[in-house]
Amino acid sequence: MAMKRLIIATIAASALLGACGSKEDLKAVAGQPAPVVPVGAPRAPTTEELTTPDAQARPARSDELLKRSERREPDDFDLPPPG
Repeated sequence: MAMKRLIIATIAASALLGACGSKEDLKAVAGQPAPVVPVGAPRAPTTEELTTPDAQARPARSDELLKRSERREPDDFDLPPPG
């Protein structure tokens, strides 16, 4: 019974600690050097630019629907598994 209470208390504490995140803008730490400027860039990127995913990391969704069925072309590399 004591072990069950300990498990429940641990889960409850984890849930409470996980929910108390801060929602403020990122700021540079005092006394730390600024991030280096990337090679070829005219200036250092801002925090907004660094935390925004690019198109390759988050591609746009394609909602193109299939208008009609089409037979697939034979694939020479579609082989059954060995064995």
